[in-house]
Amino acid sequence: MPSTLADRLFSAVVRLVAALTGLLLLTPTLVVLVVSFTGGSSLKFPPPSWSIRWYVELFASAEIIDPALFSLKLALLATLVSTTLGTAAALGIARSRGWPARLLDALFMSPMVLPAMAFSLSLLVVLNALGLRLSLGTLVVGHAIICVPYVIRMVGAAVQQLDPALAKCSFGLGASHFYTLRRITLPLISRGIIASGLVAFLSSFDNVPVSLFLADARTEVLPIKLWAILEGSLDVRVAAVSGVVVVATLVGLIVVERIAGFGPGLRSR
Repeated sequence: MPSTLADRLFSAVVRLVAALTGLLLLTPTLVVLVVSFTGGSSLKFPPPSWSIRWYVELFASAEIIDPALFSLKLALLATLVSTTLGTAAALGIARSRGWPARLLDALFMSPMVLPAMAFSLSLLVVLNALGLRLSLGTLVVGHAIICVPYVIRMVGAAVQQLDPALAKCSFGLGASHFYTLRRITLPLISRGIIASGLVAFLSSFDNVPVSLFLADARTEVLPIKLWAILEGSLDVRVAAVSGVVVVATLVGLIVVERIAGFGPGLRSR
């Protein structure tokens, strides 16, 4: 009986802590969403009145739309590059037990360990030493480097769950390595690839340090543009942008969940 009471108390404490943590994480987002519908002229909570005027002004503002479209293009390119390279790396590392694989794994994970500002500055120094001018290409490289670790971890987890006997059977029936990869391995880990691509896209889209160091004077990405706007004034359009990003992220997660079936579906086809 005492153990049962202790278990119940422990469960109640865990649930309370989880609820408080969730509330702490969600409250800022909910406040921003509420403020984005204010009828006032500044960021104020609670709003003095309600209106969608800031969303109307947002979609009519080239000052924000242009950086948003550039950030979208940048995130898509970085996602394509990082997902391709990360998937290839995960296939080579996931089931290897030798020290070269562990060394490569540590190397690929280093962007997650290093401070973001230090990594971005180091990358800028390397690009300058190579004589490369800052451009969309250098931004894509920088964003891809910070996204690759997420892809390797998520795709690697999917690869670890594959039954090695499937590939052996394929080879035994005369299939080539490329045919086995294309018709067996990639379809079975496709959900992990899709999930990693979504995480990579979100990581790239709202990244500030790499964009801050690798963007040239003519390039504006959305996070830095919003930062500059907030430094000058409490523009409610920033809250409207945040509302659009939050809603778009939720819709994207729901759509990908419907298509890929994360959760139990990620473990088995």
